Amino acid sequence: MENEEDNEHLLLGRASTVPSITYNNYQRRRKPLSKTKSTPPRVYRQGSFSREIGHAAAETYLITWLSFKLLSYLGLGYRWITRFLGLALYAMLLMPGFLQVSYYYFFSPLVRRSVVYGDQPRNRLDLYLPAKIDSPKPVVAFVTGGAWIIGYKAWGSLLGKQLSEHDIIVACIDYRNFPQGTIGDMVEDVSQGISFVCSSIADYGGDTNRIYLMGQSAGAHISSCALMKQAIKESRGETVSWSTSQIKAYFGLSGGYNLPNLVDHFNNRGLHRSIFLSIMEGEESLQNFSPEIMVQDKSSKTAVNLLPHIILFHGTSDSSIPSDSSKTFVDTLHGVGAQAELILYEGKTHTDLFLQDPLRGGKDDLFDYIVAYIHANDKEALAKDAMALPRRRLVPEILLKLARRISPF
Repeated sequence: MENEEDNEHLLLGRASTVPSITYNNYQRRRKPLSKTKSTPPRVYRQGSFSREIGHAAAETYLITWLSFKLLSYLGLGYRWITRFLGLALYAMLLMPGFLQVSYYYFFSPLVRRSVVYGDQPRNRLDLYLPAKIDSPKPVVAFVTGGAWIIGYKAWGSLLGKQLSEHDIIVACIDYRNFPQGTIGDMVEDVSQGISFVCSSIADYGGDTNRIYLMGQSAGAHISSCALMKQAIKESRGETVSWSTSQIKAYFGLSGGYNLPNLVDHFNNRGLHRSIFLSIMEGEESLQNFSPEIMVQDKSSKTAVNLLPHIILFHGTSDSSIPSDSSKTFVDTLHGVGAQAELILYEGKTHTDLFLQDPLRGGKDDLFDYIVAYIHANDKEALAKDAMALPRRRLVPEILLKLARRISPF
């Protein structure tokens, strides 16, 4: 197992060497105390076509190896076969949009792929940069979903592309999936990725005083665990590499925050109890990785006061993770005195908010809310947002409706 991880780590390391932006007025690991003018960054292309092919080959090797290993855990039962076929058809219907975003991901000079943030496999993140960085820009550290099994940093490329077009830097943090790692490894990876963003994003034109944390689905669960555990460490006076005070706000999209309440639901949806408990390191660990339960612990009272403003988003027709998961977490946060709010989207499914709606183009309530929240105290940015052209449609409406009907999520 160790040799296999070393090999994939080596492959990723060779495929992920990319140049970074440098600034005359920035020093590494320096936190700007106020907005300062900086010279526009010099943007370099990421290398030859052969390097792109090598990078894609290394990523394909890793995903294939993990897929075969995962199948040894899951078996090839009827339910998993139908889910896989549904996922394949779903992806085919949305392929017109995926191809356009993939081209941007692999060939745009504004994307910095696989920046190393740690020494473990999958300790990589992708950076999406605005076309012009004439002053420090706000930053969103994003953790994608994938049922703790198929999460991958590139899944956030559509979000990264669209937010960077509104002068917001996006860092999509990758992390070990099961069976490569369990929930403890995932939380550790994400926490280390957040640490890198907090300490190094200024090198890429980011404003370390305006960092936002966001997670989607399983990524919302993992990132909220990382945030809560960091607050607990700080409240106990432990040494930490980043502080919750560096996070302006937390955005949780379609997440689950109380694992004991979700075990049966996931089992009925096809994520079998035995597999889920293996991911979560056993039934006895469920409470330790449930933010809703963690904030109610009397010993966490001081930690709760360290949490940033928490905003949870959920669709009321989400069958993968019920919207009650977000509602009860917000109610619990209110009960312990934390700042939290819930925004529900009537009739939206698990994938509507993150995929179908952004691919549809035009007005997007969730996206518009996040941009407006981040730019709330920046009149110039708000004026620029108001003048922005409507987002372009990437997938025909008929394909979006068909994809919604057969979505396995």
